[in-house]
Amino acid sequence: MKKQAQLVDKIYKLNRDVAPLTFTLSSRNTSRKPLMYFDGQVNRALRYARNQKTPFEDEQDGNFILEPIVFEDGFLSVPKENQVLQHFLSLHPDSGSTFSEVNKEKDAQEELDYMVVEADALVAARKMSVTEMEMIARVLLEIDPSKLSSAELKRDILILAKRYPSDFLEALEDPSLDLYGKVSLILDKGLLGMRNNGRDIHFNLKTNKKRMMTVPFGEDPKSAIAAYLQSDEGIEVLKMLDKQLE
Repeated sequence: MKKQAQLVDKIYKLNRDVAPLTFTLSSRNTSRKPLMYFDGQVNRALRYARNQKTPFEDEQDGNFILEPIVFEDGFLSVPKENQVLQHFLSLHPDSGSTFSEVNKEKDAQEELDYMVVEADALVAARKMSVTEMEMIARVLLEIDPSKLSSAELKRDILILAKRYPSDFLEALEDPSLDLYGKVSLILDKGLLGMRNNGRDIHFNLKTNKKRMMTVPFGEDPKSAIAAYLQSDEGIEVLKMLDKQLE
């Protein structure tokens, strides 16, 4: 025998950072705001009426009593006795976009997962060498670390790890990070220069001011330079630029 689902009170919240004092959710199908649910065969109109036993308009009688659905301070509480409204909200086209059901266990797990990733990112940041921090600063922060004190550099790296822990850890695992860091260093040192609004990359050496490459339309100049330096032609250029950095 199939076990019957336990009825529980439910809370719903608006998916907004700043919720209005009151917000009225569409509660019936209209031409201006269609509320339809596809049941696998046909689209069926939805309508919430407090004196009906179903949220489907085609199953309701003609004595329906409409009732507004109002979120106060971003939240809506629906007791277990009001199964019609709970069912209506589960079928509502705006469920998941405009509003969501509050799931405390799920929210707690998501918060815990984020805290673990944040902690891992901060630990990784604290273990980084000065060279690694300088590379991250050039690639992710797009700043010249030589203009920062040691304390400023460490602070900025820790702030970055705390604010964007997943992106930070992902960047550390990117095999291209060293190359992107080197490209940023080469540009910071002025060994390469950009002209024509970043479209043309020129050498900026005492004996060489020639154009090295043209950045393909729509590409990021640093990414294009990194790709070029990995090519057969660019490998020798990279070796030469490495010597200039020594």
